[in-house]
Amino acid sequence: MNLKILILIPLLFISISIFCQQEPSGILISKDSAIVLNQDNFVLLNQTVSEQVETTNRGSLIFRGLIGIIFLIGISFIFSKDRKAVQYKIVFLGLMFQILLAISVLYIPVVESVFSFIGKLFVVVLNCADKGAEFLFGDMVDLDKTAYIFAFQVLPAIIFFSALMSLLFYLGIIQKVVFVMAWLLKKTLKMSGPESLAVAGNVFLGQTESPLLIKAYLPKLSGSEMFIVMTSGMATIAGAVLAAYVGMLGGDDPVAREMFARHLVTASVMAAPGAVVVSKILFPQTESIDKPIKISKDQVGSNPLDAISTGAYEGLKLAANVAIMLLVFYSFIALLNILLGFVGKIPVHQEYAGSINEVIAYKSDGMFTGLSLEYLLGKIFTPLMWLIGVANDDLSVLGRLMGEKLIFTEFVGYSNLKDLMAQGAIQSSKSVLMATYMLCGFANIASVGILIGGIGSLAPNQRVFLSKQGMRALLGGTIASLLSATIIGVIA
Repeated sequence: MNLKILILIPLLFISISIFCQQEPSGILISKDSAIVLNQDNFVLLNQTVSEQVETTNRGSLIFRGLIGIIFLIGISFIFSKDRKAVQYKIVFLGLMFQILLAISVLYIPVVESVFSFIGKLFVVVLNCADKGAEFLFGDMVDLDKTAYIFAFQVLPAIIFFSALMSLLFYLGIIQKVVFVMAWLLKKTLKMSGPESLAVAGNVFLGQTESPLLIKAYLPKLSGSEMFIVMTSGMATIAGAVLAAYVGMLGGDDPVAREMFARHLVTASVMAAPGAVVVSKILFPQTESIDKPIKISKDQVGSNPLDAISTGAYEGLKLAANVAIMLLVFYSFIALLNILLGFVGKIPVHQEYAGSINEVIAYKSDGMFTGLSLEYLLGKIFTPLMWLIGVANDDLSVLGRLMGEKLIFTEFVGYSNLKDLMAQGAIQSSKSVLMATYMLCGFANIASVGILIGGIGSLAPNQRVFLSKQGMRALLGGTIASLLSATIIGVIA
């Protein structure tokens, strides 16, 4: 099996998507319905999509998606540590796993129902968190909507979900779910026990919590095994912040919450085989490995109440970290935009009779008022967005979100996605779907330091390796998320 086989994979699943006669189940859009935005969130209404909303021919988007998948795989090969050692069978199976999962969730009602059920569970958790926040803050929930969603829904959801996950971990429920998924990955993708556990654990836990499942193995992992632990941590998101994103994007609308919950869960699950594919290209396995699946017996807390308290405390630290992080990053963005605004006052060529800011405002039809970080990120990542099949009207907007996620965090990206939806700045509803999948992952510069500190504390002998391969893992996590967005964009 060689690279030609990999190139045939996109052709195969695109053919499947073209010949699917039914509309996708659980998708954000269809040809006869569109997302209608209001100031708080959005709902599905039965109305025809105007030509201005869906401006790009579907066939063109499919073709560009094909090119995008080949490009993303090609980038992985370019930065591969050892191209000759790549096991094409594993890469092929991983891609097929990711593609078939996406097709199943969108086109097979039984599978869609399973993910809908999981999404509803997240909504139930959010509703419970809302009740706790309502008791604690009382009439304060009547403040401005945006402030309410973040301060009184997002942060409490992180704390409550963290406590719930800690309890489930103490009871051994999380371990059983992770074990089943790890067994499936081990059998289908021929992974070792520890790396399959780490990949499966990252779907539910954070990039520093998941390695606890294989703590005893960490010091002895091979380079390829350790790299996949790092990359899968970058490509997925923790359950606590996933719940927060559901609340952030869905607002207080139960329909929107369920919809986003379903797609965010799907995105995190799809990222697992995607991370395997990219990892096995960027850092191929050269040693012979046959380690069994064995979950660490370590528990969180000495009893259920202790587990809940420990989880709540960890959730509080995470929520505080998120709040502080957003405060600092948004402040830096404002500072950079002030500096860029001064640069934008420089007059340009005489034929324009204006400054850089005025030219940008004119060229962007008022979308940007002048030179800014958002404008620069949009321009830098526009070619990549075109390659993965984003509608032409939304290239710079999604490029901006991609850059914000990479440089700052996915929290900044999702926060701005919510604002852009409310403003009607995203023209194609499918672009909202692709952005939801594209942003779903911890792949950002700050995560490199988190990985080194978190995993390095559990396995000090691996710290040098973690430091050397941190940026490569960041690349791998980013590509895995982009693969999910591209695949879902093509077949939706």
